[in-house]
Amino acid sequence: MTFERLVRNEAFASQVATRTVGALELERPAAIATVDAHSNVDTTAAALRDAHERALQDGTATLIFQMAVPFVGFEHTRATDVKPDFAVVARASADSTWLVMGDAKDYERVRSRIDDARLMKGFLQVAVGAASARAWSQLPDGQQVHTFGVLAVPRNAFLQPEPIVENLADYDNEVTLRISERRREAAESGYTPEQSVVDHVRHLEATYDPAACTTCTLFSYCRDELRRSSVPNDLLIELGVPRSVRPQALGLVDGSIPVGAIPASIAANITATLTGHAQSTGQRRVDQAGQPGTVNLVLAKSDGAALGVHGIGIQRVTRNGRENWEYSTFDDPHGAETRRSIMRLLGGALTKAMRELRSLPEHEPQSVHLVVPDAATADLLVSIADNLAGIELSRLRWQRDLDQRRPALTYDGEPATLPRAINETERTAIALLLEDDRARGFSLRTPMIDLRTVLARHLAVGGPATNAGRLDYLAGWSESLAGPPLAHRDFADTIEASVHTPGARLTNGMSDDIHEALVGRRGKAPESGAADPEGYAALVTSELEYKALTMETALDVLDGFQSSALRIAYRAIEADAQAVWRRRLSLRASDLVRFGRTYRTWRNDLVPMLESDATCTTQMLIVSNPQAAADLAGDPGTRQVAFADVVSTVPLVLDVQSRRIAAGTRVVMIAHGDAASVEAASVSLDLSLATAVKISGLSIGPLATIDAETPQRVAWTPATPPQLEVGDRIVIADFAWFSPNKGNQHLPISKPKADDRSAPKPDCAEGAFADAPHEHQWCCRPHESRESEFSDELARRRARGELNPQVWPPVVDADAFEVTAVGAAQGDPFAEARVSAPADQTLDDLE
Repeated sequence: MTFERLVRNEAFASQVATRTVGALELERPAAIATVDAHSNVDTTAAALRDAHERALQDGTATLIFQMAVPFVGFEHTRATDVKPDFAVVARASADSTWLVMGDAKDYERVRSRIDDARLMKGFLQVAVGAASARAWSQLPDGQQVHTFGVLAVPRNAFLQPEPIVENLADYDNEVTLRISERRREAAESGYTPEQSVVDHVRHLEATYDPAACTTCTLFSYCRDELRRSSVPNDLLIELGVPRSVRPQALGLVDGSIPVGAIPASIAANITATLTGHAQSTGQRRVDQAGQPGTVNLVLAKSDGAALGVHGIGIQRVTRNGRENWEYSTFDDPHGAETRRSIMRLLGGALTKAMRELRSLPEHEPQSVHLVVPDAATADLLVSIADNLAGIELSRLRWQRDLDQRRPALTYDGEPATLPRAINETERTAIALLLEDDRARGFSLRTPMIDLRTVLARHLAVGGPATNAGRLDYLAGWSESLAGPPLAHRDFADTIEASVHTPGARLTNGMSDDIHEALVGRRGKAPESGAADPEGYAALVTSELEYKALTMETALDVLDGFQSSALRIAYRAIEADAQAVWRRRLSLRASDLVRFGRTYRTWRNDLVPMLESDATCTTQMLIVSNPQAAADLAGDPGTRQVAFADVVSTVPLVLDVQSRRIAAGTRVVMIAHGDAASVEAASVSLDLSLATAVKISGLSIGPLATIDAETPQRVAWTPATPPQLEVGDRIVIADFAWFSPNKGNQHLPISKPKADDRSAPKPDCAEGAFADAPHEHQWCCRPHESRESEFSDELARRRARGELNPQVWPPVVDADAFEVTAVGAAQGDPFAEARVSAPADQTLDDLE
């Protein structure tokens, strides 16, 4: 609601309308008018007529907000009207105008971008408005609905609107198809208003998905129907088992039919549900959570602002163990100083962690890690870091302007507010978080560790797989490994009813309580403190304590798992990459660049690195995780991994469950039953090679034909014979997938190359760029130099009239940094007290 009001603000309405008209390459409007249609059909029709006349007479573009248009095909009925948030009317020719339909959506930018699925949903709503307006008889003569639509979304943390213009052709086809389909189905249903809806749909088989149906108003009803059912297949539907797998998995539930070939992870999920005991995946520890050099962090996100934070908790892990948690609450969750405070607190902990790592023996890999309870926490931290990095880079440009006695201007030519510089402590945190953002395509990189993902790698729990998206759900199930069984539905309901959450986002009830303690019953002024300081601090702290306790519980559970032989290899790969990051940080070279701002050549160079990382990730996963190896071996599309059954031990004969791994193939045994071969006491690792992790002691050897009539039965002669018995099932992998080496003593796994593009080289030193600019312009050139050069280029372009507001159509700022002009209106989500959600709208309606 705050954002929708900002769209109607005179200054932003003018920007939205102007940029929309410019993006459609229409003539520059002589003026901008705004009109409120008051959600009334007749008022909307009159506003369109007036806007049409203004556009033809003097070229004025009009932004009409709070419109109401009869739903397409239902103009003369009492059907609910379509209510677009706004539309823009602009001149198309001397006797015609365009009507461009739009909607305002307060979509959060996660790591500087809005999720494509949310944008698609928004443009589908715009397409409904466009289709309805196109079919409306009250549309003025000479006015046409444009084939493009506009979505106004927040450009930055200040909620300032930015229009995104897109062709509605595909959306319009989808909308037309769905509307026709719904009308046809309604006509064929035979339903009349006096009938009971429950009786009418009772015979239908619901298409239920616990992951996709949560926003539907019938979700709880459908789930309850499945829970009360005694039909075995309904349990599989409740768990979210894919339709194609259910026939093979049914035997696990009722025991009446043989169990088919199903993924090991799904079988473990079903078994855990039926027995009430979590199932171990066989994975040993390869993560660094809980290790010295890690920093644990929890935070309470404000629902009222994309980057708003009510409070954080930080805990360092040293060689002496975990230190006490330190909690901080913020009376101004949305404020820029709050974001700086978060980075300052985090940077201080990271600096201490890096200082302590320098005291470790040289042969131990050195890497720092930030451990968070879920992905939402990581995304919010990176978004905050990106926000502050953009402000700092803008500051460097404006400082250059002032040094050259030029006015400091925003990209749109408005006076800029010069922020203070970030300090070294803040920069350390910002740089590490942006390093995580640049590394997000690399699966082996872990500057930030998602503790929920780590714990899920070790446990298969009961209930729908979507429930395992919460760390407290996983932690609760972990107690059933050696304790009493859990009733999965009762436990899921308990977690669902909890007033606290383990991750960044809050429950609706807690969010409302915290908001009321912060703003009171009348709203909060920007510079004032909390309305109820003690109550606010107590609520936020209690939420943080729950999150911290959940993390401690999860870390305690993980401490009960043995470390994998590959754990040090994972840390070594991260340490090699962080050596590059530390050079970036110390020389202030490209350390404030998010992934979206990497140069095109930089991103192109990353492609082979990403491919090698993906291969190494899969290879290290299946070598260390028996369940993952079994899943891959059972996948018909897998060429390199397969099951093999032991037929004879002397000689060693296997029945290989693959036509691609046959006689003549050299194979390595990676798993035996529930145990990974790499964890055997006789296996050793060599990390001294710069390009590979060398594993010795595995069973490696060629397969040979025994009988041409049975090509899947082969003899195996490994250099290191394994201890097997007849009937054992093992997982084998094609050695050539790992390496072209000819020997059978070692298994090398190639390490992915560290991303050292546009990064200081090991021999780069402070001042190297200043001494030899041409030699070091692509490695250790500091941000100050790059931004000064860009500031000069912008000044030259502005002098030539190539930038806003002189140029037409308006130039789009690709960086979209989190900066605002002096005196610009800003959204304040805490200016008003809490209001209840609309009773007639679902989450899907609002999105």
